Amino acid sequence: MFKERDQEETRDSTDHRSKGSGSLTGQSMLLLTVHGLVAVGNALSGTFVNVYLWKARHDYAVIGWFTLIHHLTMALTFWLAGKWVKEHNKMNCLRAGVGISALFYLLVLVLGASAADYYPLLGIVQGMSAGFFWLAFNVVYFEVTDPDNRDKFNGWAGLLGSLAGMIAPWVSGILIVRMEAVNGYRLIFTLSLVTFLIAMICSFFLKKRKAAGHYEWLLTIRCLKQKDTEWRKVWLALMAQGIREGVFGFIIALLVYISTGTEMKIGNFSLITSAVALLAFWLCGKLLKPSWRKWSMPIGAIAMVTVILPFFWKVDYTTLLIFGIGVAIFFPLYTIPMTSTVFDLIGRFEESAKQREEYIVMRELGLNAGRLLGTLVFTLVIMRTSSPAAMNWLLLAIGSSPLIAAFFMRKQLRQPALQSRQEDTRK
Repeated sequence: MFKERDQEETRDSTDHRSKGSGSLTGQSMLLLTVHGLVAVGNALSGTFVNVYLWKARHDYAVIGWFTLIHHLTMALTFWLAGKWVKEHNKMNCLRAGVGISALFYLLVLVLGASAADYYPLLGIVQGMSAGFFWLAFNVVYFEVTDPDNRDKFNGWAGLLGSLAGMIAPWVSGILIVRMEAVNGYRLIFTLSLVTFLIAMICSFFLKKRKAAGHYEWLLTIRCLKQKDTEWRKVWLALMAQGIREGVFGFIIALLVYISTGTEMKIGNFSLITSAVALLAFWLCGKLLKPSWRKWSMPIGAIAMVTVILPFFWKVDYTTLLIFGIGVAIFFPLYTIPMTSTVFDLIGRFEESAKQREEYIVMRELGLNAGRLLGTLVFTLVIMRTSSPAAMNWLLLAIGSSPLIAAFFMRKQLRQPALQSRQEDTRK
């Protein structure tokens, strides 16, 4: 094990007591608080942004291009902001992400009904906010956790996200339906803006973390060119994971609205599926052990593909709910091992732990490459045909990518989680 002397000075006694015990530190709990507030802000309005654009245009392609621009901007932001996080102030990067999220909803409020005409601008702003926030968040997450508590942190993060996804969209759906639609959307966008501002205030209680080293711009290319590196298969797994995320992140809520014609059903859908996910994440965070990852991830991936099959019978609220509940149950089995194993790999060796910013950028570039590919394929196909049969086969093909991710991760999942070589970077 090694110690990063530049970070030892800011480590508090709480972290010393919890190190290696599997419990969460004060800083990790505060980071979870910021994560939870961001999840609430996104859940309040993020679920309905695509519906808002759809009601203005009724065009899948507009939603697809908006999402594509978002992912492209997010990838570029990750790569460019890596230098800021590595050599300057990572906490300001995190706050910038939260602040730009607030700006996004302010723009939507100002643009109003013409927002769909400015989808490229909105995609860029939303992509920048996600890039800044998640890059800084993942770096700090790596530093405040170790293999002993990483699954627990991910379980709590998933639980908070599920709780936000359960309550916030349901409240938003009620507000939109019971108020005049325009006023309802204005209110939920305003609530999101305020929530992000609160999250920014909370982020100032996170400790400033010293920067060290110089950012290596082309580490991703250098690493992937090495034939003997484990990162080549891991990167392909991340890309496969992103293929599904890029499309299913927006299409399911939109299909619920198209099938039912009311935002209230989206809220009910989120309430039910997120309640199931909350319980599933709580159980997995509590019970899932590193030695079980090699089984849980493939099981989760297979189940997530299986629940797409009812769409071939009929795409309505019932089959969408079956899909949503199935994913809610099995998604933690898939995502917790995936996330924890990748971050364990970063912390396994002294060199990669010291270059954690670059490796986290590489992780995010893999995910975003997959998101871009999945969204691009979806958009190009849907521009040619939007028949139900084509949509079903497209969703099955894109939704099967977790199987590819599990295949490429099979070797990593079988390796025991080594005692963290970077546990002393926690503060």
